[in-house]
Amino acid sequence: MAEVTLEQFERIIKAILARGRELDCRPLSVAVTDPGARVKAFKKEDGSAMMRFEMAMGKAFAALALGRSSSLVRVRAEERPLFMNYLISASGGQIFPEGGGMLIRDVRGEVIGAVGVTGDTQERDEELAAHGIRAAGLKTDADCAHLGKRVRLKN
Repeated sequence: MAEVTLEQFERIIKAILARGRELDCRPLSVAVTDPGARVKAFKKEDGSAMMRFEMAMGKAFAALALGRSSSLVRVRAEERPLFMNYLISASGGQIFPEGGGMLIRDVRGEVIGAVGVTGDTQERDEELAAHGIRAAGLKTDADCAHLGKRVRLKN
C-alpha cells in the first residue's frame, strides 16, 4: 500500500504553516497520517492551545474513517446525529467532525494518507489542508472527482 513519503509530509506541513502566516492565521497545528491513521508527522506552532494534537488527529481520522473531508463528516453529523454519535463512540472518540481534515491522494487518485489542520476557522483549516496537499504535488478529493474514485482503505 502506498503512503505519504517523508519528503511529501514535510512539504505538506511546511506549505500549510507558511500559508497560514501569509493569511495571518491563529497558531496552527498540523498532523499527517498514513492510510491507517498512524501519525507520520505533527507540528504545533508556538501559542497553539493544549489539545491541538488531538484535534488535528481527530480531523484526519474522520476523513479516513468516512472517506471524505472532515467538513463533509460535520455535515453528516448534522444530518444524521444518531449515526455519527455511534461512529464517534465506536472509534473511541477519535473522530472529530470539524472542517480541516482531508484525504491525501496520489496522482492515480488512491488514498495515501490524511492531513488534519486546526487552529483557525474550520473553513480556513480546510483551505490550508488542501493547499498543503497540492503544494506537495498530491491530490485532494476535489482534484480526483473526474477519476470517479471511491475511497477504499486496505488495512
